[in-house]
Amino acid sequence: METFLIKALQLVLSLSILVIVHEFGHFIFARIYKVRVEKFYLFFNPWFSLFKFKPKNSETEYGIGWLPLGGYVKISGMIDESMDKEQMAQPEQPWEFRSKPAGQRLMIMVAGVLFNFLLALFIYSMITFTWGETYLPLQNAKAGMVFNDAAHQIGFQDGDLLLSVDGKPLERMTGESLREIIEGKEVRVWRNGKEVSVYIPDNFMLSLLDEKKPFADFITPVVIDSVLPESGALQAGLMAGDSIVAVNASLTRDRADLREALVTLKNDTAHVSFFRNGVEMQAAVSVDSAGMIGMSMKSLSQIYPLKTVKYGFWESFPRGIERGMKRLSSYVGDMKYLFTKEGAKSLGGFGTLGSIFPSAWNWQMFWEMTAFLSIALAFMNILPIPALDGGHVLFLLYEVIARRKPSDKFLEYAQMVGMFLLFGLLLLANGNDIIRFVFN
Repeated sequence: METFLIKALQLVLSLSILVIVHEFGHFIFARIYKVRVEKFYLFFNPWFSLFKFKPKNSETEYGIGWLPLGGYVKISGMIDESMDKEQMAQPEQPWEFRSKPAGQRLMIMVAGVLFNFLLALFIYSMITFTWGETYLPLQNAKAGMVFNDAAHQIGFQDGDLLLSVDGKPLERMTGESLREIIEGKEVRVWRNGKEVSVYIPDNFMLSLLDEKKPFADFITPVVIDSVLPESGALQAGLMAGDSIVAVNASLTRDRADLREALVTLKNDTAHVSFFRNGVEMQAAVSVDSAGMIGMSMKSLSQIYPLKTVKYGFWESFPRGIERGMKRLSSYVGDMKYLFTKEGAKSLGGFGTLGSIFPSAWNWQMFWEMTAFLSIALAFMNILPIPALDGGHVLFLLYEVIARRKPSDKFLEYAQMVGMFLLFGLLLLANGNDIIRFVFN
């Protein structure tokens, strides 16, 4: 329950920041062009609001709604979520959105997307400045990596060490390097003391969408960090620094192998092979009723040397912008898979969004996820779908080209169709979450 609450709190806080920044973009440009903003709301407020206030001499009511599906600004003289037909039936007023030139209306509409994208670049820059970049160089991970089933099917083997994609060296495992692998033709890996090629098929991404496990993860060798008092490990003479390589002749390449071997030996004796100072040794270790022998293991960062790159304040901005642009490019590239059967099944709602946040509060990960969601929100909002900013932009571009406005009636119907499509997408995404929760 605590884990759920921590993830939920991070998701709500992250989305609140993004919604406020997005709507502030619309708000500030509306005020620049002297357009009246009647409401500025975090979350939607059908029927009632959790909180609202209107400053003295202000035209704008500020509030918090009860339905956490986004937020909105109600701009006078504009057909939007409020579907205020009564106002639109009145004569145009100079402070209304519809009375302004098309160029000004276009800027008001794109401002939310622009602010979200700029926010993402700023967050990436500040992450880079505050924490730098710490990562495990691939060449340091001598035990190699473990791969999912889709990767196994095209030729990757557990223990492979990734070297290059189409001749370009791979330094670390990131989302960008994974995309290079997926879109590449030939991946060179280090396997059993020699270089081997793995060839990537054109439909590899579709295979990955069906997978529950990530494409690859580092193998963490079983190295003892400490031994508990009065434990089977202590009585058998195991010590911190020992590297366990087999249990009852079954190889233990990583922690998962060790857990799998010990769980079958509850209340029994495990014959353990391990290395100490380069010398292979054996010991008979008592396994308790929980399948444990009483030791803690070193983490990956304790076993292999990490690399940290630090950036000065001004140096962080080019790097942050580069990270943001790469993330946007990757996200846009992934959108083509949304229209496949595998992509539709992989679509996720609030449960999926919440799951990407860590189970323990971590500010670096929080801001990483917030920057990513800011880019996703910016891109999704600029899609030419009625009810989204991109739909309004599409109709404004039509007006500029055709030199006449679409009728209010047409815009009303388009808004309703767009809202219908968005609610359908929302139901599909959250329905997928429910199916995954029930059947997985």
